[in-house]
Amino acid sequence: MTNVTSAKSVRRPHHWRRDLVELAALFTAVAVADALANMIAHGPDGAFLLVASAVALIATAMFHTWWARRHGHAPPPSGSPAPPAPDAREGAAPAEPVETTLWRMRTTVRDEPGSLAALCTAFATHHVDILTLQTHPLADGTVDEFLLRAPSALQAKDLTREISAAGGSSTWIERADAHDLVDTPTRVLGLATRTALDAAELPLSLRQLLGRCTIRSRPAGSLADRSAGESAPVEGVLDGTEMRLNDPHGGSIIVERPYLPFTPTEFARARALVELDARLGPRIPRSQDVLTLPEGEEITIRRADRGDLDAALAMHARCSERTLGLRYHGPVGDADRYLNHLLSPRFGRTLAVETESGRLVALGHLLWDGDETEVALIVEDTWQRRGIGSELLGRLVALAVEARCGSVYAVTQASNTGMVATMRDLGLPLDYQIDEGTLVITARLEPTTARVLPPYGDSEMFDHEQVDR
Repeated sequence: MTNVTSAKSVRRPHHWRRDLVELAALFTAVAVADALANMIAHGPDGAFLLVASAVALIATAMFHTWWARRHGHAPPPSGSPAPPAPDAREGAAPAEPVETTLWRMRTTVRDEPGSLAALCTAFATHHVDILTLQTHPLADGTVDEFLLRAPSALQAKDLTREISAAGGSSTWIERADAHDLVDTPTRVLGLATRTALDAAELPLSLRQLLGRCTIRSRPAGSLADRSAGESAPVEGVLDGTEMRLNDPHGGSIIVERPYLPFTPTEFARARALVELDARLGPRIPRSQDVLTLPEGEEITIRRADRGDLDAALAMHARCSERTLGLRYHGPVGDADRYLNHLLSPRFGRTLAVETESGRLVALGHLLWDGDETEVALIVEDTWQRRGIGSELLGRLVALAVEARCGSVYAVTQASNTGMVATMRDLGLPLDYQIDEGTLVITARLEPTTARVLPPYGDSEMFDHEQVDR
């Protein structure tokens, strides 16, 4: 605790020498004044001269006061407020707003006093405002991560050059957006909450935590996992631009970011999210929507996982070979092998459609494919052309928008006019690529124009009722 002593309670030393000097000066002044008064008073017209001198002194003092106040040279009266700043006075033109740009920057500095101060001085010289700062300690230095607001006229290369001159090395910079304004503790807590509520959120949370990166899940015993050697240990492995985390559901999670090495701090945060997912076990949101088709039949849309594998296999058995071929683009006999992968929350999200009797009649998948996102649909033959596919696709796109995906793509056949029409009904910009009969349709997502369906919006096709279980 800091000891603070009031100035009034401090006994100041008595300066007796100064008092003697002041007293001597006073007696000298009185003696001189008395001598002058006696000389004038005993002379001819002495009284008149005294009065005239007094009047002249008073007049001179008044004139001096008037002149000083008229020309603004007089000091302000005691206790008066300070005058406003020049740019804050009435009639002053307000400063013109400067257009700014948000940047995210990382640079490595020596771990010594003054290194951060040198960077801050370089920022201040170019009117760059530091909004947030994170430090990532390394073995031989420190990585400083900034969120900056800089004048738009300041180019990235110029800012990088100034930081290099101030002692920064391995500098990386990219444009930021409004989402980056959320402070790091709040953002991490939000990602942890999303992961706790839904196991399918783990890949998305890792991507938002670590920035632009590629996340791949390798099941235990897969060919890719065997070719990479042993599975990741419990504590994980950090190797420059790649980290391998042990998947609690088996296998490993590979996170790659070729443009920027991971730091031990980021590795610790990612491992904490994975450990949280492992402790909570399998889980998906249990909310569901009850919709009424135009024919009057009710269907239920809910999240699905590997617990619905048997019901999905039964739906496959009721589907025609043409429906399975249009969905899986391969031998019909291999269709059942894909379901265990597709229903895993580690690889994406799945929506299921059930009838009133509980029979599964449709599935919609939103799959994380590295940096891209795939949508896929299958509807049982007797339930096709009732709007179920459009409802599922709209919900999957809404989930992709919520996950901040830039686009989604669907792989189908050129002869699948139903899927093509369903993609067009989204009302989003579409790109088409055809290769030997395989059609890839990519929809660019625009949150302000996407047709978001319940529970994220309204639909005119069905009557909706939301149920939480």
